[in-house]
Amino acid sequence: MALLQSAFLLTANSISLAQQALISDPEIYEKQHFQKRCSEATFGPDYITRLDINNDGIKDVVVNEGELVCDGVRGPDCSDDGCPYNFYLQVKEGGYFMIATAKMYGYDFIKRFGNMVFVMQMHPRFCERTDEVPCEITVRVRGTKFLTISKK
Repeated sequence: MALLQSAFLLTANSISLAQQALISDPEIYEKQHFQKRCSEATFGPDYITRLDINNDGIKDVVVNEGELVCDGVRGPDCSDDGCPYNFYLQVKEGGYFMIATAKMYGYDFIKRFGNMVFVMQMHPRFCERTDEVPCEITVRVRGTKFLTISKK
């Protein structure tokens, strides 16, 4: 569990959801951030993915910073641990808030036992391994929390 918490920076734990300001659209918010940071920012087709990550029937957003090219550098914040992914939930009243950010290589969003889950490919150290094979962490989003189902 401690390794998963180091893999994810869970913003919900550090900021009360009642106090966190909602943003109107994560795509606009994130793109404006990088347009200020970079002299020239371009965004690939998989930069934004809209899908229901917590099974509440409302489309949420996943941002893949590996799809950003900032001043000619693809994924400027990517490292051996992977690229930053930001996870936003949409609320019924309108607006979004970030529930987590994680560095990973990628993910699959699949149905397991009737529930949609993320199978995240991450650095092997997040599975307490020293080999070169990516770690697979399966998580389900319940409410506003990531719950680990398995690690291998």
